[in-house]
Amino acid sequence: MTWPPRLTVVLWTIGGALTDDVRVATEAPVDFVTGMTTAVLSAATFIGDAILRIFRGSRDGGATADYTVPIAPGMVVLDAIHHVQKTQAPDLAVRWNCKAGKCGSCSAEVNGRPRLTCKTRMDSLPQDKPVTIMPLKSFPVIKDLVTDVSWNYKVNKSIPPFQPRPGVEWKMFQADIDRVQEFRKCIECFLCQNVCHVLREHDKKEQFGGPRFFVRVAGLEMHPLDGVSRTELLKDQLGIGLCNITKCCTEVCPEEIRITDNAIIPLKERVVDDFYDPLLKILRKFTKSGTHNPQAKPKPTLP
Repeated sequence: MTWPPRLTVVLWTIGGALTDDVRVATEAPVDFVTGMTTAVLSAATFIGDAILRIFRGSRDGGATADYTVPIAPGMVVLDAIHHVQKTQAPDLAVRWNCKAGKCGSCSAEVNGRPRLTCKTRMDSLPQDKPVTIMPLKSFPVIKDLVTDVSWNYKVNKSIPPFQPRPGVEWKMFQADIDRVQEFRKCIECFLCQNVCHVLREHDKKEQFGGPRFFVRVAGLEMHPLDGVSRTELLKDQLGIGLCNITKCCTEVCPEEIRITDNAIIPLKERVVDDFYDPLLKILRKFTKSGTHNPQAKPKPTLP
């Protein structure tokens, strides 16, 4: 049996001897950063060499530098970056963790598009020109490909957490659960924040929360047991009115969350109902039940 290079290394280093051909292929020292051995790399069927054009610098500025990397089948951009880090630029700064598309740490702009580098295969990119890898544009650079995303956590703290309605029966319909489950898939890679033009081009961080936090608020607002209204927060602090629903955030989401259709637009509708609907304003003047109370909200279930 012929094992893929990376699988060969994993099986040999964890499970011990498998077959003679596997043993021979894995007797070289293992590079635990990329998960490959020198022997396996040299024996692999190479696609060819690729040039990575990586940003090197800090908050004070910087420039791109070119690195030539051998490309093997199955390699992703993060593998190539680790190869550069291992063999040519040990001081290259890059943030990563799980390498499985679940931690959201390795976000960068690859050929101008925000992506997870661990999910972007090298063979899916044009090989006839350099592969450009830049840090996320919407956030300040710390060093090389590492950006300061701490602003996002400050926004997160401003959102009231889940609070059940007093005396609520802890029973939910499956349809209600299905509606909010999608929002739980967010891995906080902040690719949606990076591509949003309100943050990327206009830098309105003091007035706008961004798609990631509209997703979080949607998960809370649409929870069938939650009793706190966040529409005033959406209108005044998170600036949901600045979003013009271009769906850029939806396009780059690695978890394929329908951010615009399922989170932002329904939240905009709730804000309009609470603050701008003329019929509801009249109703609130003449009926006690129509009085606007942002701290209490009805929780109708889905049909």
